Amino acid sequence: MAKEIKTIGVLTSGGDAPGMNAAIRSVVRTALAAGLNVKGIKRGYAGLLDEEIVDMDTKSVADILQRGGTILYTARCLEFKEPEVQKRGAEILKKHGIDGLVVIGGDGSFMGASKLANLGINTIGVPGTIDLDIACTEYTIGFDTAVNTAMDAIDKVRDTSTSHERCSIIEVMGRRAGYIALWCGIANGAEDILMVEKYDGDEQRIINNIMDKKKLGKKHHIIINAEGIGDSYGMAERIEKATGIETRATIIGHIQRGGSPTCRDRVYASAMGAKAVDLLFAGATNRVVGYRDGEFVDYDIQDALQMNKGIDEYMYEISKRLSRQ
Repeated sequence: MAKEIKTIGVLTSGGDAPGMNAAIRSVVRTALAAGLNVKGIKRGYAGLLDEEIVDMDTKSVADILQRGGTILYTARCLEFKEPEVQKRGAEILKKHGIDGLVVIGGDGSFMGASKLANLGINTIGVPGTIDLDIACTEYTIGFDTAVNTAMDAIDKVRDTSTSHERCSIIEVMGRRAGYIALWCGIANGAEDILMVEKYDGDEQRIINNIMDKKKLGKKHHIIINAEGIGDSYGMAERIEKATGIETRATIIGHIQRGGSPTCRDRVYASAMGAKAVDLLFAGATNRVVGYRDGEFVDYDIQDALQMNKGIDEYMYEISKRLSRQ
């Protein structure tokens, strides 16, 4: 090893995502199997600064695979952007003998991880976010569960929308990324999909589409609206006024963050957690684990943060073709 690692710390930061517990479990058990010590850091970087650090063993992560959320809890910590605070964080890690750190979270969490790496803490990032918006990877922990949760909820709204011959606007999560909206739009057969990457604000086009579909005999109209577009209730009022068709808005909300993770989220999160420990054991630092072309890979964190990720144009074109009839 380039730098001998004896004790690994693990934390979850930013928004929680189903499957984070599987990643934590994998980090702990993979590290223990390699003869390393493991410490859990509660409440992300905020908990690090408050020294909420506990020893972890096999029993610490027993029976958590099926649980949503994160047993280490999570929090946002804006003050960790400050260089002096980052130095204090590194000093606390060294004080507790932590020479390797696994950070499970999103882009903001990885920025903090990179700063700690520059301060002498071998650090590896694991992508945990339901938004699927980390450019270096085709998979992020939690997306599969979140999109299935949203799909199931939309199916239920569609049933009642059809019964009442309504237009339904269903708002899903995705403040800056429209992947949940796009996937649900295709999976639920939505007539319109609104997401920050593509929506131009042309509400009249949506109204025209609703009226055209009504002429074709459609008994309902489903609009999937991403959180980043928002204004679902106001949009529903305007559409009902313009079309005369009863229109209701439903915001699915934070149920998309919870629930028992799917098989994919459990398995891939486990693989990513193990990969992170393997990288630390090999002396790597300032890396982020990813999944591309069927393989678990890793990238320099700074390179990963500079990558751009847009909506898959082919998938978007498919969604438009399938909603035309």
